[in-house]
Amino acid sequence: MTFLMDLRRFFTLAAALGLLALPGGAALATPPPASFPAATSAFLSKYVDASGNVNYAAIKRNPADLQGLLLRVEAFDAAAARPADREAFYLNAYNLLVIGEVVARYPLASVEKVPGFFDKNLVSVAGEKLTLNDLEAKKLRQPYADPRVHFALVCAAKGCPRLSRTAYAATSLDAQLTAQARKVLQDPAFIRVDDQARKVQLSQIFKWYEADFKASGKTGVAYVNQFREGKTIPATYSVEYYSYDWALNSQK
Repeated sequence: MTFLMDLRRFFTLAAALGLLALPGGAALATPPPASFPAATSAFLSKYVDASGNVNYAAIKRNPADLQGLLLRVEAFDAAAARPADREAFYLNAYNLLVIGEVVARYPLASVEKVPGFFDKNLVSVAGEKLTLNDLEAKKLRQPYADPRVHFALVCAAKGCPRLSRTAYAATSLDAQLTAQARKVLQDPAFIRVDDQARKVQLSQIFKWYEADFKASGKTGVAYVNQFREGKTIPATYSVEYYSYDWALNSQK
């Protein structure tokens, strides 16, 4: 907490002065910061591997990268942003805040071990104090009514979709969400098709958020098939839901 307060004071002073002091009284103009999506992508590509697992231990050792992003999450002006900018921001914010909450308690075997991780603990986002569940429901699910967000949000569990190493950006958000949905819904570890038994096992995400998928006009296998390239799942296959794996999505 002390580190975060000191870092906040530094950025506030730098923003006010617009420069950094150098030895001998010289001054250097502060370079413009990278855009929030670009800075988030740099962070994700550094600490997330191709399997979507996070190097929480490395982030804990080097907290400045994450803390700088969390300060920007806290200070974002959501009211002044366009809808697409807000949606991309809240997607990135959720994933970063989950990582931050894990790092604050790391080492940790599972977020299920933390009482109130999603529904009681408050995080700072765009000038508000919200739970992670409120951030998901009130800032993403309700205003945008797009089930694809369920494949972009990652709750730090191995049962979640794999975390993307690229941040979401307003200019390419629709294409990114579609690409992420295709990637997740063709992952045999996430959608488990058994042709011999003529059945498919879906993530419990489809059960928990059935109303979201139903509102889009398609549920279950029908929803999945619209994002599968090549072989689709026959509608005659029986549908089951496999148990959610809450083990932490950490790199070994």
